[in-house]
Amino acid sequence: MNDQEMKGKISRERDYLLQKLWDARVIVSLVLIAVLVRVGYGGNTLAPTQVVNTYDLSKKTDNFIGEPVTVRSQPMKKVGQSSFTVSDQKLLGGEPVVVINASGLAFDLPTDSDTKVQVTGDVRNLNIQNIERNYNLNLQDKIYEDYINKPAIIAKSILLAPRVGQITQNPRKYYGTKVAVMGSVDNIQSPVLFTLDESYSLGTEDLLVLFVATPKRVINKNQTVGMVGVVRPFVAADIERDYGITWDQRVRRQLEADYKNKPVFVADTIYP
Repeated sequence: MNDQEMKGKISRERDYLLQKLWDARVIVSLVLIAVLVRVGYGGNTLAPTQVVNTYDLSKKTDNFIGEPVTVRSQPMKKVGQSSFTVSDQKLLGGEPVVVINASGLAFDLPTDSDTKVQVTGDVRNLNIQNIERNYNLNLQDKIYEDYINKPAIIAKSILLAPRVGQITQNPRKYYGTKVAVMGSVDNIQSPVLFTLDESYSLGTEDLLVLFVATPKRVINKNQTVGMVGVVRPFVAADIERDYGITWDQRVRRQLEADYKNKPVFVADTIYP
């Protein structure tokens, strides 16, 4: 084989190899896209912003005006048809903060006085005309007389925020409901399957968590996390069908043995 033929052979082999590498790259990219679409990457629930308490909102209002915040607090008093006040009773001082529901969804306050709510929205000084204009709302001025020029949260999201123990002790109350939950990570079985513990309450049963979005960071044991998702009974076949999951038979049997007829929290948003 002369030099010209050798060069031609090398060129053909190089082109063939490059084509194979390109094909593999395309296949890998398509697989990654399929996986990300399957788990809903980028389609999460509104993720909470900085978590603050009502004491700071009422005492340091200027630090939060115009900023999006999240409050996990006790609902105190209904104000009109679509508003209520929240307050952190355990903190001394501070005033209740009024929450105006601008989410477009009706929200019923919990009848259980021990259940908190999680509110995510913008902090504004309550000026009725400005709020109505900026958020396309129709508010009754007289109802808000006590809160004018005080901090208000214009809520984009309002959720029940029960404790882990409240869910595990009475799961039927929350089945099918989107809620916000906070707890300490305990038994990690995989990056998307673990349990939550109510660390400050002895004797509370752990809550199984299935995270159905793409984890953006490593979750560690004993880490305190907040999540948004839906509570449902653990039925392996239903979960595999609804979320496109295929568990190994051994894992499936173990999960059914440990959690059959118990609640599972299917989370689509997680935050520290």
